[in-house]
Amino acid sequence: MINKLRGVEDRFIKLEQLLSDPEVVKDQVSYQKYVKEHGEIAKVVAVFKAYETVISELADSNELLKDDDPDIKEMAKEEIESLTGKQAALEEELKILLIPKDPLDDKNVIIEIRAGTGGEEAGLFANDVFRMYHRYADNKNWKVEIMDSHPTGVGGLKEVVAMIKGKGAYSNFKYESGTHRVQRVPSTETQGRIHTSAITVAVLPEAEDVELDLKTADVKVDVFRASGPGGQSVNTTDSAVRLTHLPSGIVATCQDQKSQLKNKLKAMQVLKARILDSMVKEENAKRSAERKGQIGSGDRSERIRTYNFPQGRVTDHRIGLTLYKLDSIMQGEITELLDELTTFNQAQALKNAES
Repeated sequence: MINKLRGVEDRFIKLEQLLSDPEVVKDQVSYQKYVKEHGEIAKVVAVFKAYETVISELADSNELLKDDDPDIKEMAKEEIESLTGKQAALEEELKILLIPKDPLDDKNVIIEIRAGTGGEEAGLFANDVFRMYHRYADNKNWKVEIMDSHPTGVGGLKEVVAMIKGKGAYSNFKYESGTHRVQRVPSTETQGRIHTSAITVAVLPEAEDVELDLKTADVKVDVFRASGPGGQSVNTTDSAVRLTHLPSGIVATCQDQKSQLKNKLKAMQVLKARILDSMVKEENAKRSAERKGQIGSGDRSERIRTYNFPQGRVTDHRIGLTLYKLDSIMQGEITELLDELTTFNQAQALKNAES
């Protein structure tokens, strides 16, 4: 590990030299590439320097143990105990920092939420979860753009597809894929009985044009009249768009905009994201297995997380975490939950790397 870290440190020094070179600065493509790499390894170098400082201080303290003065020896023992703890913590941090970064982490993300079992209550909860994600994104100053939505007549959502734009959006949301179960008393329940409903969440990294260049002949375009709950919000022209990727059969629709062109552009973004996700699954058997396990069918018995309203708790079953702060979580305060999932998955990646 130390040799690898020294290599990273050498590269960091080289990058600083390159970034101060006038010729490199003139070439904005190269300059921006080096700036990005410099930023990505800066934390690794900073932690490694702190680690080297602790090692040096440990060596000095061990020398002091040889002193004849008992007070100095006692002081050295205390220092060694403190520094040994710091060394272990920094070593763990460095191991995590050296885990290969998911190349998709910095991407924008497309989130698909669909009501599963539970009728109208499932639709209402789908809307609640979308609002939760929306508020979390708002707090991070990220942009939320609805690509497609199918509301119910009682304020719920049969389905919503939205893009969240922000650096690191995918890394924050990627563990949200799966079946989310809710337990609560519906407003229509006269006898106070708790009902269980479920929704599914799918999380896809945005596909950029440089990664996926679709041939026009491979995409079938259908236009139709947008549907909705009724009223003025329903378009009276054929502005809704359905795109079908003929080689794979993957479909994306968008009817959220009144402009057919805008709907087509949004549907293309969703289509590309779904195709990219499909391609990644085929290339990576492990990712494929995770994806299939994540999404589920929307059945009540399949779940990654349970939101229990009577008890005010949220439980993530994958990591055994229970938080009794349901109200704040539904208001978008999900940082603790997402951080715990990230830490758990980093630990798993570290364990796999060491085995």
